[in-house]
Amino acid sequence: MQDIRIDSPLRGRLIPLSEVTDPAFASGAMGRGAAIADPEGRVVSPVDGEITVLFGSKHAIGIHSADGVDLLIHVGVDTVKLEGKHFTAHVAQGDTVKRGQLLLEFDPDAIRAEGYETTTPVLVTNAADYGKITLTLDDAEISSGGDAAEEVKAETTVVEDDIDPNLPKEERVAKLIWKYVGGAGNVRSAEHCATRLRLIVNDKELIDEKAIENIDGVKGQFFAAAQYQIILGTGFVDKVFDAFVAGTNLVGAVNSKQEAYDQMTPLQKVSRTLGDVFVPIIPVLVATGLFMGLRGAAQSLGIEMSDNLLRMSQILTDTAFAFLPALVCWSTMNRFGGTPVIGIVLGLMLVAPQLPNAYAIAAGDAVPLSMDILGIPIPVVGYQGSVLPALVLGIFAARLQKWFKTFVPDIIDLIVTPFLTLFVSMLLGLLIIGPIMHTLEIGIFGAVRAFLELPYGIGGFIVGGVHQVIVVFGVHHVFNALEVQLLASTGLDPFNAIITGAIVAQGGAAVAVAARTHDAKKRALYISSAVPAFLGITEPAIFGINLRFMKPFIYGLVGGACAGAIAGFLHLAGTGMGITVLPGTLLYLDHLPEYILVNAVGFGVAFGLTFTFFRPEE
Repeated sequence: MQDIRIDSPLRGRLIPLSEVTDPAFASGAMGRGAAIADPEGRVVSPVDGEITVLFGSKHAIGIHSADGVDLLIHVGVDTVKLEGKHFTAHVAQGDTVKRGQLLLEFDPDAIRAEGYETTTPVLVTNAADYGKITLTLDDAEISSGGDAAEEVKAETTVVEDDIDPNLPKEERVAKLIWKYVGGAGNVRSAEHCATRLRLIVNDKELIDEKAIENIDGVKGQFFAAAQYQIILGTGFVDKVFDAFVAGTNLVGAVNSKQEAYDQMTPLQKVSRTLGDVFVPIIPVLVATGLFMGLRGAAQSLGIEMSDNLLRMSQILTDTAFAFLPALVCWSTMNRFGGTPVIGIVLGLMLVAPQLPNAYAIAAGDAVPLSMDILGIPIPVVGYQGSVLPALVLGIFAARLQKWFKTFVPDIIDLIVTPFLTLFVSMLLGLLIIGPIMHTLEIGIFGAVRAFLELPYGIGGFIVGGVHQVIVVFGVHHVFNALEVQLLASTGLDPFNAIITGAIVAQGGAAVAVAARTHDAKKRALYISSAVPAFLGITEPAIFGINLRFMKPFIYGLVGGACAGAIAGFLHLAGTGMGITVLPGTLLYLDHLPEYILVNAVGFGVAFGLTFTFFRPEE
């Protein structure tokens, strides 16, 4: 087969598809290629050809080159939900384009601020027609396929059915999906992105997932964010969707994000809300943690720092936490529909220099201000490093602003609404919301710390054992607020070390499944799904392998519990959050042997149990 080389259509950092957080791309189900991390906001055509796919949401472009290569450029993960916001298209579907021509512009910072990843997969969707496929960017290149590595493709079994065999393929697939998804009464809404059909269903138990996965034309299926997603591929998904919704009232059901939210349990709703608030600020906390890790490693090696150099490092490591309420309040206002800049100012008011510094009070160098409200003394302090006061105040301020807009005349809205929102929110924040939430915060996080510090690593054993179950149910974002507060109050995150053990254990179980599998194609597919786990992404391993066979998932939980117990017993904690396993090493440079031990225990226990007791023929 012909080998091909393709220049990257974006500037950024070239990474393997296995590092993409979306399992449909990471597993190679959509095609072969690579991805661009931290992309700049311009997409140019890498070939001469024709635009075959351009969604109204503008997040994905398909190109058929003059040489017959079908390319898909998918900007970000789940960015279809932005509905075109932050994207500008410079071509239309059906246009003929030249190599180097500008196709699309987007604002990566704004997309990340909305809580979406910008990592962009670049795929050859007709990869079966080619040998080695190489994507190049400057001096870097990533190849897949060819003589040394046979294309990874899962075996497909055609479902036996009573559907008319003379129907067009897209209609047959649509009818089979209707048959095995539980019928018309089980689908609340339907939409599609560039690669997959996305359904909101009433009862997951009515879906025959195995039958759907074995439909000729379906490349995979999984649940994510309360949506049932069926991978069909570019171009084909449009046809199946049209056939699927024909004759139904599902056309125009565009508010799937709200539909998905409505389908969630109360705990899932809380988790999703916390994720929407804290995910946008995690990158700055990751960077801060890396700086702290580097400084700790340098000091542990005996490197002396001058006073000025130490002060500069403290600016890098302390600023984000000193002004943490501003970050939290900004993100909360943005999540609940308020004006983000008002959130920034409110958060800064909580840490205004006129207030006694929270850290100084904790050290005994300052005392709270005392204000009498109706004869009740109210302590007024700064909220440096606090989370709950800023979170609740941001929610309140966003609701208050919307309420003011219902009756403030448009002609004075620009002045009056921000003034009233800031004035009322500041008073309530400093005198009522702040003291109440800060007291509650101290109690909650004191209990969490006590649980994690239980003797003999008991707390770590429990958290490590259940963490990936929590991931499966989609409520793992509840840990975000806990991790942020632990970092702000102690400078360390013990959750990170425990979670790392749980993640690497699922990767170890998946690798054991691959090692026990004799079919070369299946083994290659399983390995490609396991690799992202060692970069901190377990969804491909969990949904693609471990949960399908169940026993490997359970053995992975056991490995996670053992690793968590070791982390708890050693009191191991990271200097930051958001990265784990191999990338997370940077957070443990001054405790590297202990970190390696935790990862080795998690991997070893899960791999050993799975390899010993799992039988592929089962």
